[in-house]
Amino acid sequence: MTANTNLDAFAKGTERLVDPTTVGSIHFLQQFFDVVPKGIQRAIMMRSTKKAPHMGFIVEPYAFFLAYEIADTTAAAELLPSGFRLAKCSVFAGDEPAFYAIMSFFRMHTSAFWGSRAELYVMAEDESTGLMSWVIVDYLSDTISYDRAFGLRGPSTSRAVVTTTSDGRVLVDMASDDGASSADFSVALNGSKMRELDERMWIEGNLSVAYGRTLSHDRADTFSLTFFPEEMGSALDVPLEGFEPKGISWYSHVLAPAPAKLVCFPYAQHLLSDSPGAASGHASAADLVRAAEAADFDAMKTFKVGSAKKPVAVSAVAALGIAAAAWMIGRRFRA
Repeated sequence: MTANTNLDAFAKGTERLVDPTTVGSIHFLQQFFDVVPKGIQRAIMMRSTKKAPHMGFIVEPYAFFLAYEIADTTAAAELLPSGFRLAKCSVFAGDEPAFYAIMSFFRMHTSAFWGSRAELYVMAEDESTGLMSWVIVDYLSDTISYDRAFGLRGPSTSRAVVTTTSDGRVLVDMASDDGASSADFSVALNGSKMRELDERMWIEGNLSVAYGRTLSHDRADTFSLTFFPEEMGSALDVPLEGFEPKGISWYSHVLAPAPAKLVCFPYAQHLLSDSPGAASGHASAADLVRAAEAADFDAMKTFKVGSAKKPVAVSAVAALGIAAAAWMIGRRFRA
């Protein structure tokens, strides 16, 4: 097979955007964000986004997806932010469309965080653009994350296993620290076959990613991933017979009892993600290819901790000062 120089350059470029030292510094900084009001956090993030509108986002091999048909469409629709509606789609090319909710489990390294993550999406259509959209209604992670509702937050789970075994299985064991959500299963890859994925779901849908009603405070500004379509062109269609669930409790009142499709990407996916508040606005596969080909990784800047240190420190000191004053006043009144 002849090497695709565009794919090679894009893969190397996104990898170069990931600096482990910077990622570690952002993790350290997040501890101080906890005492900073969410509005100030957003202002700091938006300021950083203007300087660094993209980040390298690499999904490591064997990312796994459970595609569930939606059993309660009314409940699923309530998870969507305003301006989105449930829409049928197909997982693999040529399959019968259905209303889907998707669970994904993967390890990633990015310009801002590094670790394991699980996401629950409801597949929907953006009413303003007509684009299929992956709407993130919930997620679990053992690393830092950012959304409008929680701001820059710490890990939501200390149990976050996403790995493979020497006998050819994918092994997942994730549970939120509050006990509300969990997924524990293994699945054999024997008998899996590479199949073409449905373009509208996997290509178009990743041009329009949004957070659900709760995570976005019902203000779902969409963002895009930038990549060559080959990154989402095909994946393993994994036989359902090899799926061995030990326990999955995650919006079970919305979903069918068992997944309808199992999807696995046996290769790394190299992507550029819009930073919080940025929107590339890709509207088609042609836009996507042009953006991927035009990516100038040598000139591209990523988030630097130094630019956020001062405003975070000032905000944290102010917040702690206000909290201390409130405590002293309360103590005086109690006395």
